[in-house]
Amino acid sequence: MKLLGVTSCPSGVAHTYMAAEALEMAAKAKGWEVKIETQGSIGIENEILMSEVADADIIVLTKDIAIQQEERFNGKKIVRIAVADAVKKAPQIMDKIEAHLASI
Repeated sequence: MKLLGVTSCPSGVAHTYMAAEALEMAAKAKGWEVKIETQGSIGIENEILMSEVADADIIVLTKDIAIQQEERFNGKKIVRIAVADAVKKAPQIMDKIEAHLASI
């Protein structure tokens, strides 16, 4: 399984990075490949490449503010979550993603 994600929050500081770390750790705990891009106060970091999008099974986007360049993910399975949920509930989110993908 390959999961990509983009995290961003209204202030673009702590929650952006805390969410990225939590999602990355939860995905790795499942043995998945993962890359999380952050769109924080200093701009885009760890930018996701189009070649990575092509290979991704699922995309996780935070929904608190608009994600820059979101059109890169057109045609992919997308899960939208609150940045606070990514920080507090990343393992449960991964469980739901896993269950959903297994049922397809």
